[in-house]
Amino acid sequence: MISTKKKLSRVFDDLDDHQQEMLLDFAEFLQARTGKIHTIPKIPLSIPRPPTESVIAAIKRLATTYPMLEQARLFNETSMLMTTHIMEGRSSKEVIDDLEILFKHHFEKWRNEMEVNKASEK
Repeated sequence: MISTKKKLSRVFDDLDDHQQEMLLDFAEFLQARTGKIHTIPKIPLSIPRPPTESVIAAIKRLATTYPMLEQARLFNETSMLMTTHIMEGRSSKEVIDDLEILFKHHFEKWRNEMEVNKASEK
């Protein structure tokens, strides 16, 4: 049995650009009627790094700081850094520094993808 999301995706792919835009407008209209409008910020939130922070708390803070990023895309790299902390005894500070770099890198990549998508829509 085909899931509703897959079916909707197939229908969407079969439409021309104008029809896809109309479908998105209609979907957003329906979403607005539910009162569950989810807006994702296009810039990172300003959540300062506390002086003492665990690696787990840092991951949670960074996920909140960068809500536009898909956490699944960061999972492997985040897990590897966490493993170096737990299994190899790497310091929290070093791992958190690397996590901050990782999230910032993924944000820059996401922002570039958004710019490319916006340019291709014109």
